[in-house]
Parts: sequence; C-alpha cells; structure tokens
Amino acid sequence: MVQISNRYPELKSWFDEQAWLALLGEGRSKTAQQDIQKAIAFVKATLPDPAASALLLSEDSHLFQGLSMAAILNELHLDSPTLVAAILHPLSAHDPKLTDTAKPLFSADIINLLKGVKKLGSIHARRSVAADVNHLRFLLMAVVEDLRVILLKLAEQTVAMRLAVHAEDRAFRRRMADEALNIYAPLANRLGIGQIKWELEDLAFRCLEPETYKFIAQLLDEKRVDREDYINQAVAQLEANIRAEGITAQVTGRAKHIFSIWKKMQRKHLDYHEIYDIRAVRIIVQDIRQCYAVLGIVHTLWQHVPKEFDDYIANPKENGYQSLHTAVLGPEGKSMEVQIRTEAMHEQAELGVAAHWMYKEGEQQQPIVMNKLSALRQILTWQAEMSLDTEAAEVIRSELFEDRVYVFTPVGEVLKLSKGATPLDFAYSVHTDVGHRCRGAKVDGRMVPLTSTLLNGQQVEILTSKTGGPSRDWLNSHLGYLKTAQARAKVHQWFKKQDRVKNAAEGRSLLEKELKRLAVNCSLEDLAHHLKFPKAEDLFVALGGGEIKLHQVIQAIQQIEPLKTKMPLPPKLVTARRQTLSQLVKRDPISVAGVGNLLCQTAKCCKPIPGDDIIGYIVAGRGVSVHRKDCANILAAGQKNRSRLIEVRWEGETQPSYMVDLAIHAYDRQGLIRDVGALLASEKINVITFKTHLNKAENIVSFGLTVEVPSLSVLERLFGQIHQLPNIIDCHRVQG
Repeated sequence: MVQISNRYPELKSWFDEQAWLALLGEGRSKTAQQDIQKAIAFVKATLPDPAASALLLSEDSHLFQGLSMAAILNELHLDSPTLVAAILHPLSAHDPKLTDTAKPLFSADIINLLKGVKKLGSIHARRSVAADVNHLRFLLMAVVEDLRVILLKLAEQTVAMRLAVHAEDRAFRRRMADEALNIYAPLANRLGIGQIKWELEDLAFRCLEPETYKFIAQLLDEKRVDREDYINQAVAQLEANIRAEGITAQVTGRAKHIFSIWKKMQRKHLDYHEIYDIRAVRIIVQDIRQCYAVLGIVHTLWQHVPKEFDDYIANPKENGYQSLHTAVLGPEGKSMEVQIRTEAMHEQAELGVAAHWMYKEGEQQQPIVMNKLSALRQILTWQAEMSLDTEAAEVIRSELFEDRVYVFTPVGEVLKLSKGATPLDFAYSVHTDVGHRCRGAKVDGRMVPLTSTLLNGQQVEILTSKTGGPSRDWLNSHLGYLKTAQARAKVHQWFKKQDRVKNAAEGRSLLEKELKRLAVNCSLEDLAHHLKFPKAEDLFVALGGGEIKLHQVIQAIQQIEPLKTKMPLPPKLVTARRQTLSQLVKRDPISVAGVGNLLCQTAKCCKPIPGDDIIGYIVAGRGVSVHRKDCANILAAGQKNRSRLIEVRWEGETQPSYMVDLAIHAYDRQGLIRDVGALLASEKINVITFKTHLNKAENIVSFGLTVEVPSLSVLERLFGQIHQLPNIIDCHRVQG
C-alpha cells in the first residue's frame, strides 16, 4: 500500500496542491481533474485560515485524512466520483449540514456516496450483540447498494489505523485494532483487496502486541541487507534461467508482512528462523501455461521443500485469489518462497473486486463485481429470515469470514458450504424442505452418517422421506449434525411453527428424560422461574420449540436451590473418614441445620453431588450420613426411623470433581471397551471403577462405572458422546 507521507515527505510540512492533483488526476479526464480540484478547494475553504499551510496537512486535519483516503482508492483504480467523495468525507462526517451545502456543487453520485459512508459511521460505536449485528447488516446493505461505499469505508479505516498506532489512549488503540481485525480486514479479504487487508492486519497487530511487533520488525531490519543481497542473487539466477527458455517474466523480491509472520509462527509453532517465506520472490508471467513452465524451471534449479506447494490456480481461494506457491532451498541452501502468477492474477490479488471496477462513464460493472453483489444479497436474504439477532450475527459472520468447502450435487452442480459442513448442512443448502425431510446421505456413492464432515470435491446425494420433519437431536451441538448457522436457523424456525401443545409435550418429555438420565430431582416451576419463564409449561414450549437449549437448562439447575456454594468435597469425606463439624466448616460443602459439632460423611449407596436434593440420616456413633432424597435406603426407612432424618444443605465452594455411578448397556462388538475407554480419556474423565457383565443369550454387555465429573453439564455432554458410539443401547446415572 502506497502511503502519501512516504511518497511525498514534503507534504508533511506544506501543501503542494499541484503534486496532489498530479497524483490523483493522472490518467483521468479534464472534468475529473476539475472535480478533484473543486473538492480540495471546498475543504480548504472551511479552514479558519487557508493560508496557514502547516494546518492543511496535519494528520488530524480533515483535508489530510480525505486526501489520504483518496490516495488509497486511487491505488485501487476507483473512479473520480469515489475519490471526490473520499476528499469530502472526513469533513462531511463532522458537519451534518455539509451534504446539503455540497449538493449544488457536486453530482448526485458523489452526494449519494457521502450519505452511504455517513450511514455506516452512525453505527460505528457498538455496545451490544444487536448493535454488532446491525453494524454488519448495514455494511452488507451498503455493498448491495453501491460497492464503492464499502471501499470508502475500508479506506477510512486504514487511515484511522495509521493514526491510531500513535494514539496515547491504550483502550482506544485496542478497540480500533479489534475492529480492524474482526470486521474490516476480513471484509477486505472477502472482497480480495490484499493491499488493505495486509496493512490493516499489520497496523492492528502493532496496536495489540507492540513488543512482539517491534521484535519481529527488528529481526527483519537486522537481516535486511543480507536478505536483499540474497534476493538479488536469486532474482538474477531466475531471470537468466527463465530468459534461456524464451519466457518473458518480471521477477521481484516480495516483502513479508509482520502479522502474517507472527500468525504462521503461532499456527505452526515455528521459530522465526524456521519461516520459509521470510525470503521470497514473485514471478509474473503472461499466461497460465508459462506459470507451470516457470514452476518446472524453479524446481529444476533448486530443491523443492516437501509439503510446501499450493496450486491456487487450479483451486482458487474463495476471494478469487490465484497463484502458484512453492518453497525451495535456494542459493546457499537457504529456504525461500516463490510465487508465480499472471499479470491478471497479480492485479486480482492486490486489488480484488476493485481491479474490475470501471470508472469510465457509460461502462457497466464487470461480471465478477456483479457476482460479489449477488452473493452478498443472498446473505441479506438469509439474515432477513432470522428472528434472533444472535442467529443473524452468526449467519453473517459465517458467510463473510469462514473458509469454504466445495461439493457436487448428483447432477454436477457445485455448492459452496462453510468448512466443516455436514451432509445435513448440504441438504438445507439445496432446499429447506430437502433438509427437513433428510433421512440419510451418500457421499461418493457410499452411505455415511449425517454427522460426517464434507471435503472438497465430494459428490453428495441426499435420501429423503415423503413426510416428516427435522429431529430435535439436530440442534444438539454435542452430536454434530449441523455446523452452519443458516441450517440451524431453519431447524429452529420449523420447530417454532409447530403446535404449542406438541412443543410442550416434546419439551416436557425431553427434559424429564434428561433429568431421569442424570438422576436429578428439582422443582420444575422453580427452574422455569429461574430461566425467566412464567410457569413450567412455558419452559416446555420453549424447549420443545428450540428457543432454549437443553444444556442451558442443565446449567441453570446447578444455580438454583439447594446449590448455593462451591466448596470442594474433600477426598477424606469421599472415603467416609470421620471429621468434626469445625473441620468441615473450612473444607466441607455440607452443613447440618441447627446442629453443631457432628460427624458428617457422604453415603456410599447414592453418592450425592452438589445440585442433588440431599437429607441427613443420624447414625449412632457415626454422626450424620448424607444421602440423596430419592435414595432407596432413605425411601425404605420406616416411619419409626423418620425421627433420625435431619435437614442438611450444600455450602462452600463447588468441588472440582465428584464421583458418580453410571450404567452403560450395549450390543457386544469387537473394540467396544476400547471405544468407551478412548472416549472417557478424550473427555478427560477419571474412571474410579469399571466393571463389565456379558449376557451371552442376548449378546448385550453392561458396564458399571464410577467416574469423577465436575458438574451436571459435563455429565450431560458425556452421555451425548457415549450415545454416538456404535451399538450403544442406553447410558444413565445409577440411582442410589
């Protein structure tokens, strides 16, 4: 990215209007040059003393910022109305009446551009999820109306980041950097504008990690002379060998951006000296055939580094980027990256959609620009169907910023999905009804689970039923049926439209089944009130309709009575060793109501954990034994023994882990125990005991386990994972 202050250093101290006109008006019509000059004069006229040259181009002046924006857009080959709007915008953003004042002097096209960018500026400050959604929504709407509005916004953000790196307010620098990294740099990448993407990322990184940025910059600077000498040597060798083959090419050294160096170091856990493309050259040829011919020359000249080759010509990136990337051991055996592309590919890599922008009057936009607008309109269509702002935000971010995977329909049509998408996501991308009625899928002619991850180039066939709808399991994130936000949103919408009575019945059944599986007793009315529902029936409807997730309900159970505190259960209490109440006050999560200095221990029969309803049973000579209220031994206690029951409650801090008895039933198969053990290990579940019993007549194996879990939500997730294993019949917590 060419920066004005670097290209014209004298402009920092005085205003050379002719130099600016020469820069911005080069190659443009007389009328365009006059419009640019008129815009400069218009902004100058607003200054208190136009003769005070030192003020004209101070970095915080409207004129300097406007001209800097115009210079960025000029490098992107934007039309003259866009450059004029850029010069006027900083002043327009601070003067609400300027648009009306400028209307008689400038064209309607320029005025509309100013209004569009100003609309984006009005939602600049975001303090909530909804506001964030609106920000992204307006960005997309601006693109749909006029792509140049987004390009103006990207230029404005670039100038703002150049100034932000020198700001003293640390919080301001961080906010600007976060905004650049999370919104504007990905948006620039989505539009294929590499110049702006790289500069925004480097500037944001400098704000967020100034010491790391300085360290990498110093390393680059220290080796700069040696690196330049090395690159010059490599370029000379390449030029001689390419020329010998009768190919005309432009060979140059390529600067590596600091942020990309750091990202690669973090992603691949590499030291600075292990980065292959610190030393890099770029070769620009005339056509694709020459790209591959030059690649052969490079690999013949120097040894290729294994696994360091990418063909983005045959497989372009989502934003249209095309090039050949390879790493070789160049002169002196040092690693070096080589990029090979055509002139058209280079222009596309640097400018993206702006490379196809036509600023000549009367000419229409190129097809690639129209395709970009069409894709973004589709995003808006999806967004409009979402009822919840959080869903809308997820859809927009997914479509703007995530990687893609390309798969084929049975008739050869290519569909684009987010990376990690499943056959079920594919079904919903084909048509909403196909997704609802999906019952199976074939990938490359073979049946696969609906939770499978699709890969580039696969052919997918969806098997459907004539009637029916989606399963509620599809909304369970632990099961992995749906990965894309738009597919989940469509399932949500389907359940919302179902009959309230049916949703209530489904929700009640779902909740009661899960509570039974977790062996948890709690007041459903209290649970509903805790989740801000008027009554339990409303909670059932919301759960059945997909408005609230089951894991959210499980998390809420741990927050209501009787769970008040989080004191860890000491290991000595678990092993039933006796302690005095004075000792338990410091370490024990259980207290005895109205009684002091009693022995206290958890019962081995039911093993209560925080979140369970508990009761104490006075044992002669052994103090108080703590049981769950639904423990079989407590229920079996006769009326005569009821006087020995005493109220107890949870107090203190929640312990890191609690022992729970589980039962698993499955049809026997080879490797079953191995799979169960591997799952428990992957979930970092500590197994205390593990027993098996085989019913040979029915070929059913039963597992009895005692495990340590930190909470009910973890236990719920574990059950979901176990149920996904082949041959599993049932898994539940054992009642005391």
